[in-house]
Amino acid sequence: MGATTLTNVTTINPNNTNIHGPVLDEVQGLIKVYKDGHVERPQVVPCVDPSLPLELGVACSDVCIDKLTNVWARLYVPMKTTKSSVSKLPLLVYFHGGGFCIGSASWSCYHEFLARLSARSRGMVMSVDYRLAPENPLPAAYEDGVNAILWLIKARSDNLWAKLCDFDRIFLAGDSSGGNIAHHVAARLAATDDLAVLKIEGTILIQPFFGGEARTESERRVGNNKSSGLTLAASDAWWRLALPRDATRDHPYCKPVKIKSTVNMRTLVCVAEMDLLMDRNMEMCDDNEKMIKRVVFRGVGHAFHILGKSQLAHTTTLEMLCHIDAFIHNYDPL
Repeated sequence: MGATTLTNVTTINPNNTNIHGPVLDEVQGLIKVYKDGHVERPQVVPCVDPSLPLELGVACSDVCIDKLTNVWARLYVPMKTTKSSVSKLPLLVYFHGGGFCIGSASWSCYHEFLARLSARSRGMVMSVDYRLAPENPLPAAYEDGVNAILWLIKARSDNLWAKLCDFDRIFLAGDSSGGNIAHHVAARLAATDDLAVLKIEGTILIQPFFGGEARTESERRVGNNKSSGLTLAASDAWWRLALPRDATRDHPYCKPVKIKSTVNMRTLVCVAEMDLLMDRNMEMCDDNEKMIKRVVFRGVGHAFHILGKSQLAHTTTLEMLCHIDAFIHNYDPL
């Protein structure tokens, strides 16, 4: 199906940008929000269709989650398995980053990364294209995440790919704001009875986006580095645009929560040394070291796995893929 047509469309009028009134908020080069509510999102990353190189050994297609809200997902299914692979595959439900306000499951950087993740982890990946703020402020993205899981319950008996999926081994994953979404969706699912036929085994949080009014040391150290994938000014703007009206960065959506579940849920937190979020990511791992594993990647910054072009970023991304694979299949990485 042509689900990629549902992705966020840039709405820029180059001949007259004043018809919507003054700009109320923006992240330079990424988003502008006007007084009348009009939102502009420059096409900073190309959107691509689900096709992949045959040699990668991963099949990909788009599926519709909810026609009413235009929420859809891109599904990756590895076709090559090893002798040690089980007959059914674990499933990662993935949420892209972008400050809750930009990004798409069809962005080329995510398409390439998640195809590699599927091949390396020998697992299926469902990349959810959720509704964006500020048109749909939080908790809309959390609601879309929960609905994507509920859709899995209905889809498990109606789709050929579902026969390959181990519904007892589901992981919620995401990077930056997507990591925040994965975490909060896991907490919401743990409090519901709708998951009797599914099991959320764990969460994989890549540089998860959390915040607060008080500044951390890493925010002060990295926050003004314009070469960083996330500056402090941009971070503050994303929160202003994503949170409910008049909420501050001390809102519960900005914070990690304790997940109350009858089943112990494992968590992997991937931290970047040069990321302003480093301290917040490290702090969330202190509550339960038995169930929360953290890995710190040295010398790289925010979103290095999708934005980094250096050899270090490439090598570190491979290292991170190894850690994710080990976490999913529950073995110690080399």
